[in-house]
Amino acid sequence: MESGLNFIDLILKASLLVQLVMLTLVGMSIASWAIIFQRKGIIRKAVNEAKEFEKRFWSGIDLSKLYGEVTSKVTPAAGLEALFIAGFKEFARHKKSNSPSAGMVIEGTHRSMRVALSREVEKLESGLSFLATVGSISPYIGLFGTVWGIMNAFIALGEVKQATLQMVAPGIAEALIATAMGLFAAIPAVIAYNRFAKNVEVAETQYVNFMEEFSNILHRQATNSVEAK
Repeated sequence: MESGLNFIDLILKASLLVQLVMLTLVGMSIASWAIIFQRKGIIRKAVNEAKEFEKRFWSGIDLSKLYGEVTSKVTPAAGLEALFIAGFKEFARHKKSNSPSAGMVIEGTHRSMRVALSREVEKLESGLSFLATVGSISPYIGLFGTVWGIMNAFIALGEVKQATLQMVAPGIAEALIATAMGLFAAIPAVIAYNRFAKNVEVAETQYVNFMEEFSNILHRQATNSVEAK
């Protein structure tokens, strides 16, 4: 209990600038933890929804029926569903306009899915840049507070005739707290960023693979449709 009171006492007695540094680091840490929990839930949901949709897609269901099911949902489509809707919608539009070649149909379909892919990946990556920023600059902000605090401690030390460790220790201790807080903010942010970046990369690969497989299916349908004319 005494060490806890001493710790708080050191923060309260720190210089205004060091306190501002600590407050900034606390704010960055809280914001990064909020993003960490939010991203964890969103990415996990995206992975689970992708698995469920792929299971439904490869079950042999008619694509028109699947399109009707997906578009009739109350919640907006996301992930593989968004790619499927973008691709099938463009494919159906080209079929209605009697495009002369299967290549033109698939080119337009593929382009539409690429746009949807970029949007979905952008959603998954939202907030990751903030985590990277916190992870990279927090130690330097903490170090700035430490340098400033130690500088003030030595200035105060020079103003007394007889310096003792008891006089300089509190000033150095309060300065080092800033470095500790900087590391406390940075380490979880870096770990979370690396993990989420890897998860997004895996999800993007899954999206791209589905897009290519879906394009092949649509290409076969477009070819058969052109040959039947």
